[in-house]
Amino acid sequence: MSVAMNKDELSEYLAQVFPQVHKDFVVEELTEDSITMRLVVEERHLRPGGTVSGPSMFGLADVCVYAMILSRKGRQSLAVTTSSSMDFLRKPEGAADMIAQCRLLKLGRSLAVGDVLIFSEGADSPVARASMTYSLPPAGSAAAAFG
Repeated sequence: MSVAMNKDELSEYLAQVFPQVHKDFVVEELTEDSITMRLVVEERHLRPGGTVSGPSMFGLADVCVYAMILSRKGRQSLAVTTSSSMDFLRKPEGAADMIAQCRLLKLGRSLAVGDVLIFSEGADSPVARASMTYSLPPAGSAAAAFG
């Protein structure tokens, strides 16, 4: 399946449907097979001790899979997370931006499954790994056309 939205179209659409948080997430790279996104870390993303919080990393993983689905399926803002699993592997490196790399393992008619590795910027070893499953609205439904 080819890309339905390029990097710029995807970034523009994310800003449109998530105006409250779109500045937190930046699409760094988008190919037919993968997406790389950045969480621009601010003080609100930090836990006591000054490292990036788990909920912030979870948000990055979730947005990353959602963006990958959009890039392949097009404007389907009502695709929703139905299942997730996240492993925190090591402590993030201070308040560095977080970099997520996602690839879709399955993109079906009703479900999509993505795998995400999250790194502290500049680090070689991942700090977290997530698996996310999304429910996709039926083709031709009002939900699929929303957006």
